[in-house]
Amino acid sequence: MSERLLFLTGHLALPRLERMLAGFGEEARDWRIHDIGVKVAALMTQEIILRRLPRPLEADRVILPGRCRADLSALAEAFGAPFERGPEEIADLPAFLGKRGGKADLTRHDMRIFAEIVDASIMSVDDVIARATMLREAGADVIDLGCLPDTPFPHMEETIRALKERGFAVSLDSAKREELERGARAGADHLLSLDEHSLSLLPDHSPLVPILVANPHGDLDSLQRAARIAERRGISYILDPILDPIHFGLAASIERYVETRRREPQAEIMMGTGNLTELTDADSSGVTAVLLGLCSELDIRHLLTVQVSPHTRRTVQEHDAARRMLYAARADRALPKGYSDALLQVHDKRPYAATPSEIAELARELRDENFRIEVAEDGIHIYARGFHRVAQDAMSLFPELGVEKDGAHAFYLGAELMKAEIAFRLGKRYRQDEPLDFGCALDRSREDETRQREAGHTLRKARDR
Repeated sequence: MSERLLFLTGHLALPRLERMLAGFGEEARDWRIHDIGVKVAALMTQEIILRRLPRPLEADRVILPGRCRADLSALAEAFGAPFERGPEEIADLPAFLGKRGGKADLTRHDMRIFAEIVDASIMSVDDVIARATMLREAGADVIDLGCLPDTPFPHMEETIRALKERGFAVSLDSAKREELERGARAGADHLLSLDEHSLSLLPDHSPLVPILVANPHGDLDSLQRAARIAERRGISYILDPILDPIHFGLAASIERYVETRRREPQAEIMMGTGNLTELTDADSSGVTAVLLGLCSELDIRHLLTVQVSPHTRRTVQEHDAARRMLYAARADRALPKGYSDALLQVHDKRPYAATPSEIAELARELRDENFRIEVAEDGIHIYARGFHRVAQDAMSLFPELGVEKDGAHAFYLGAELMKAEIAFRLGKRYRQDEPLDFGCALDRSREDETRQREAGHTLRKARDR
């Protein structure tokens, strides 16, 4: 006997949901749909469900529309069966059900992010603390203090102590032995970077964990000698074969990482990704995904990131999203596909929530004068009772909307239609009254899914009339 699923919906979505589930064939023989008695599924509330859903339930699981705001545990207790919140759009239901309704667990990862503050030596202690706090909130695990060439860092010790007092793990990045020694004495957790010669600045059994590099650059024998010295002296370490930028040794440096893992199967390894994210004029999210994919395959668990260029302003968030997605996919022995959309910043995999014919059908059923806006493969749809227009240019629609004397409504429609045009041209999912989703490129406010959303601008406008 197949699982008994019960889908709750509203009047307008019912026909589309029926067609969608019919496409599952025999798999859906024990699935049922219940129209809860509201026009729009998003208006379904916990109180409405408690009043109108018949008992006994006769279902193993109840799937709510994604925009329904209700306390799932309270409903499960009231009806004796689990309630789950499905996708916001019916078009996403097949993918949702393919995961058996479960969202990927993105709470886990096994990579540490070292976020470098490259100009720490010319910043005040308070400014470093503020930057470090921002980086930690973005996902950083270790704050790396950069030392600039020929630039004194007289307040290094004070900065390290201030960070440590606030619970930060700290690393110091310098090419000067004197600065590295000062950082070690001040209580840094890591030093970037030591080699087989400069390791002598640390005492035996030092709790500080250095990042070891080859000297000269690229000499893996030197890197291994440094590792053996650290082991004999009771010092833990992290190896960094160093990733070189494109046209300056990238391919060879990737070979070094592979060879280092072959030679040192148990070693902790670091990859500094900034030589690609910062030094390549490409969106850093895709670069990050590929680099962390290499790290996932090679069990590289330490990432050195930097975000100096304006185009890498979100690289810590991107590294955090990538490490979580890759951990989940690797745990499932699966491709990193279908786990997270956080790195899909410009284009969406499923940009359209409805087909042109489905929108036309919905437009024919409307009985009110409020404008609805949707985007489909043929362009921007705007419709209301007795009105339905399609265009690929938002401005061309204005003369037909009849809002020339209603400034507030015209402003609202202009903003929404321009957003819809951007979504159409980029291939992104558009939702009226909601911001476009650019993944981890932008912060998103967390929403309380147990409470009903505030009315959107369209509905508020209707109430004000």
